[in-house]
Amino acid sequence: MSKVFKKTSGNGTIALYLGKRDFVDNVDSVEIVEGVVKVDPSGLNDRKVYVYLACAFRYGSDDLDVIGLSFRRDIWLHRVQVYPPTGGSEAKSPMMESLLKKVGEQGHAFSFQMPPNLPCSVSLQPGPNDSGKACGVDFEIKAYIANAPDNPDEVIEKKDTCRLMIRKIQFAPANNKAGAKADISKQFMMSDKPVHLEASLEKEVYYHGDPITVKVQINNETNKTVKKIKISVDQLTSVVLYSSDTYVKEVCAQEFGETVNANSTFEKSFQVTPLLANNKEKRGLAVDGRLKDEDTSLASTTLSQGEKEMQGIIISYKVKVTLTVSSGGLLGGFTGSDVVVELPVTLMSPKPAGEFCIL
Repeated sequence: MSKVFKKTSGNGTIALYLGKRDFVDNVDSVEIVEGVVKVDPSGLNDRKVYVYLACAFRYGSDDLDVIGLSFRRDIWLHRVQVYPPTGGSEAKSPMMESLLKKVGEQGHAFSFQMPPNLPCSVSLQPGPNDSGKACGVDFEIKAYIANAPDNPDEVIEKKDTCRLMIRKIQFAPANNKAGAKADISKQFMMSDKPVHLEASLEKEVYYHGDPITVKVQINNETNKTVKKIKISVDQLTSVVLYSSDTYVKEVCAQEFGETVNANSTFEKSFQVTPLLANNKEKRGLAVDGRLKDEDTSLASTTLSQGEKEMQGIIISYKVKVTLTVSSGGLLGGFTGSDVVVELPVTLMSPKPAGEFCIL
């Protein structure tokens, strides 16, 4: 195994080991989360060791957690007892065997199977003056020492716990279909014929950082002039918590100076590239969940939306093509009107080759 992630409790009695921190959601199933807890029985004082995996929605800073209000809500949580062992001898994966070999005789294995309808790890980008942890969906594995797995009256001290954050992620599907196509015809005052706009995408899925190719076809049958073509990409973030709110953030926009004269046609492909680097100051923008301060990207499209009662964040994107049409003459620039089409697009990361192989 190339790398092992470890966190030890403050008193040194337990230590949590993971072979990886990214777990892939394949839409119909999620990779099993497995790890090992190293236990020194001499520090337990007749207590037991438990591990839980929690998927939670954080929607406020820790410093606002006052007067009994919690700004972190569990979406899904599952616990297991690792010590004393509860019996059973499940088949162990190569990763589990490798971790147990590294930890030694005091190692005790655990595993969790997440349901496929949980949201993926997503954060909402804080503003320049915001502090504390970002709002969003995160996943946490916590090992702790206690008399009972979940007794609200039992106080579990921080020195008796250790935790590691993990991520649930999705990668772009291997088969990339043809992209969306849309068209619209719009008529204007003082013109008995329309402007016809058709736009299409080269493919359905684009990787983060790659340019999106948009083919634009215009048939201008009017006596007006298409003065400007604008192509933008919007991120739609649906926050499913206390209500189904959807927030729209423009993550990329570019204007092109091509004109289409009256009674003429036009056809051309344009490219735009949405990048997180160009949206660093945009508060509330959804980004892929990150571990510590590592780089991340715009949030990936959510492939499966899960059950409606599941609370989380659902991400989608659309490409918008806008034509600005003016009537010419002295008032041409002031009497313009827009012709707009929208195309759904999927933004994701490719699955790295060999990313999850055990060495």
